[in-house]
Amino acid sequence: MSLGDHLRELRKRLVISAAAILVAAIVGFLLAPFVIDALRVPINQIAEDRNAQIIYTTVTGAFDLRIAIAITIAIVIASPVWLYQIFAFMVPGLTGKEKKYTFGFFFSAVPLFFAGAAAGWYLFPHMVELLTSFSSNEEATFLDAKVYYDFVIKLVLAIGIGFVLPVFLVLLNFVGVLSAQMILKGWRLAILAICIFTAIATPAADVISMFLLAIPMVVLYFAAALIAWVHDRRAARKAAVLEASLA
Repeated sequence: MSLGDHLRELRKRLVISAAAILVAAIVGFLLAPFVIDALRVPINQIAEDRNAQIIYTTVTGAFDLRIAIAITIAIVIASPVWLYQIFAFMVPGLTGKEKKYTFGFFFSAVPLFFAGAAAGWYLFPHMVELLTSFSSNEEATFLDAKVYYDFVIKLVLAIGIGFVLPVFLVLLNFVGVLSAQMILKGWRLAILAICIFTAIATPAADVISMFLLAIPMVVLYFAAALIAWVHDRRAARKAAVLEASLA
């Protein structure tokens, strides 16, 4: 494909992804009040000991928050669509045999994204409780709704995407872009990148949560390397058999 064809293909994939997210945002808008109630839970627990509440600093703050939540829910709901669009853009023109990778991609990438998003959602109330515990009971805790939600969305989406990255490593190996040796050779940089990623996705003060997220991501990285190694061995054996038959 020429550069122009790649750009047109990218535009097509982006339009499809955006359309799916837009449609899912309607559902997200209806579900937003339930999410807002869930976001209040850790604040209500803090309020049992001292004055704590979520505040809006602008007239449109409540509406803006609901829109932001609707978009986030839409990104999660539409994840099978936009994940496939990324897959289709990275490996266009698959042969009949290679199309089986699509099923493997979906049965691994989508559940991993949901698992990562769920992990972020599970961790956020504990992190809120921990980080707000540094103030005394005599002090009030007023959290700007936008900043508070940005804190949550960073956990949910960033960790969800982080859990999917090993799947792309396997995908690139299966289509011949990355070898298992290359993946294993870069394990030190990979672990460093994972630690930096989890440090950004979680507050710096919460080291425990950072490592709780880093450990499964490291395990997934080496699992991807193992799958790539098995695939490379099978491919090498098939190539050897083919070469022997032609000799």
